[in-house]
Amino acid sequence: MQSVPEEWREGRDEREGGGAGGGGEGMHAKNGEMLVKRRVDSEEMNGGWKKKNGVEEVEVSEKESLMMELTRMVQKMVKESSWWERRGIDCSILAAAFFCLPPAFLLLASSQLLWFLAGMLLMGVAHAVLTIKGTHLASHGALSESQAWAKLWAVFFIEICGSFSARAGVQGHIKMHHAHTNVIGLGDSSVWKVPFLPRSVYLFIAPLAVPIITPLVALAHLKGNSLAHVVRTVLMITLGLYSQYWLLINVSGFNSPLGALLCMLICRNMFSVPYIHVNIFQHIGLPMFSPTGRPKRIYQMTHGVLNLPRNPVLDWVFGHSLINCHVEHHLFPFLSDYMCLKVKPVVSKYLTERKLPYQEDSYFSRLSVFFHKYQELMVFAPAITELVGVQ
Repeated sequence: MQSVPEEWREGRDEREGGGAGGGGEGMHAKNGEMLVKRRVDSEEMNGGWKKKNGVEEVEVSEKESLMMELTRMVQKMVKESSWWERRGIDCSILAAAFFCLPPAFLLLASSQLLWFLAGMLLMGVAHAVLTIKGTHLASHGALSESQAWAKLWAVFFIEICGSFSARAGVQGHIKMHHAHTNVIGLGDSSVWKVPFLPRSVYLFIAPLAVPIITPLVALAHLKGNSLAHVVRTVLMITLGLYSQYWLLINVSGFNSPLGALLCMLICRNMFSVPYIHVNIFQHIGLPMFSPTGRPKRIYQMTHGVLNLPRNPVLDWVFGHSLINCHVEHHLFPFLSDYMCLKVKPVVSKYLTERKLPYQEDSYFSRLSVFFHKYQELMVFAPAITELVGVQ
């Protein structure tokens, strides 16, 4: 399947256990058939198992697992989809955001208040699309089938546009959050918890510091990296920040450096509050798991992930995989935003028929929950649920 990263094709990340407790088993497709693969140390040959180069394979038919059955259905849909559906639509949205920047800089040069505000709004939306939707898709390698281009897009969107380290972003998001979703101390979204802040400050004021904190955190993550990597990351982050500042001074005609910096802060903050909200709404408050007793992948993701309803603004700015298709995204993180939306009916129907949870709640309902249960959810660590150890 073209859109599946190499490590998924080899079966390393599609283990039923999602990491710990997976038993070292994986899955792959061969001539259209789903196979389970695992390493063996003995010479035993059980019925249905075939040994080849130290690896035993068994064809899955009637005993096909839930995750493998759902994966097969999704793979079939991806294979039947065009490039435009797999990547083109989302690439077009990102390109449109990029092409909105020149008119935004020109509108900011206007002496008319209405046009000036329109320019600020246009730049804020374009910046959010590039730094939220773009960085998220780039971190998953969902913008290109070429690994070389995927790495290039990750540097462009995460470092130049997002002012963060591409390596740290992939490490924290892919290798921690996705690999250990809702596992306490690993992928439990604890990075967004600031327990000493009052709830109103945390939910509505603290997010406004994200554009300032982000490059500082990126610099902290560079400790221990090679000099070449440190220099590249610092140069890319500086390029992204300084290019916007230079254009505001030389194209938009800002006379004051302070005014240009203030404009940058406002534009980069336009979606900071919902950005923090979305990050905590969809995981915190849901079942948490022990690092040594997590359930199989399909149980972990269906119990620990929640979808928000479709939103005409956030769907396009953040992307479907972060809003109304977050369950689908955690089950199949290699899919683009549009493909998550396309497989959503199949995934939701399958989970419902198998009596697995398909969790959805509205934005304002989750906001109300967090506002009234702030101490329980954000100050004190969520309790481990009885789902720990589900096999």
